[in-house]
Amino acid sequence: MLTSLLVGVAGMNVFALALILLRGPMFRARLYTPMLWNVMLSVAPVLLMGALVFVVPILVALVQGWLALAVGLVLGVVWLLLLPNAGYLITELNMSHRREQESVPMWFDVVQVITLAMSGVLNTVLNVFLAQLLFVLLVYGDVAAPLQAAVPRLIVVAILLAVSFGMYLGRYVRLNSWDVRHPPALVRKVATHLREPGRLRSSVAFVVLYTLFLGLMYLAVAGPVIEGLILIEHARGS
Repeated sequence: MLTSLLVGVAGMNVFALALILLRGPMFRARLYTPMLWNVMLSVAPVLLMGALVFVVPILVALVQGWLALAVGLVLGVVWLLLLPNAGYLITELNMSHRREQESVPMWFDVVQVITLAMSGVLNTVLNVFLAQLLFVLLVYGDVAAPLQAAVPRLIVVAILLAVSFGMYLGRYVRLNSWDVRHPPALVRKVATHLREPGRLRSSVAFVVLYTLFLGLMYLAVAGPVIEGLILIEHARGS
C-alpha cells in the first residue's frame, strides 16, 4: 500500500508536468511558465521530507542526540515553511492562464488544472503522512501501531491547520515562504491585512474549510496505508 501511495503521488506529479509541457507543442500555444514553477514548489517539500525521513534517524544513531535534534528542527522548520506551496495548488483551480480565442481545447485545460490541483493535494497528504511516520518512529520506535495514537493524530491536524493558513497567506496576503527572512515586515503585513473589516472572519472560514478538505483527503488516501501497516505489524506479532 505504501508503494502504491508513493507511485500514485509521483505519477500525478509527472502527469501534471507532462500536460504543462505538452500543451504548447500539441496546440501551438505558449508555455505557461508559472505552472512549471508551481509544480517545482509543490514537489520541493516532498523531497525535503524524504531527506528528513532517511537522514534524521541516521543522525540519531551516529551523532549526539542534541545535534541530531538541532539538524532535524532546522530542516523541519524549512519543510513546514515550504509545505503550503503544495496545498496552494488547490487555489489555482481556474482558467486564468487561458487567453481570448485560445487555441487549446477547454477539455485539455480542464484536465490540466485538475491534475495540477490534485498533485498539490497528494503532495500535501504524502508530506503529512511521512511527517507522522517519522514522529512515531523517533518517539515510539514502532512504525505502525502508534500511527493511530492521539498525539500523532493531533500532529496531523496541527500541520494541516498550518498548511491552510499558509495557503491563505499566499493567496490573499501574497506572501511567499522566503518572506520569513524579514519577520517584522511579515508580521506587520499580516496584522494589517487581518485588521481590515471582515478579513479575520474570512481567514478563519478559509482555514477551517481547507483543513477539513485536506483532512478528508488524508483520511481517504493515507488512512488505508496506515491500516495496512497496522495489519502487517499485527500479523508479524502473531
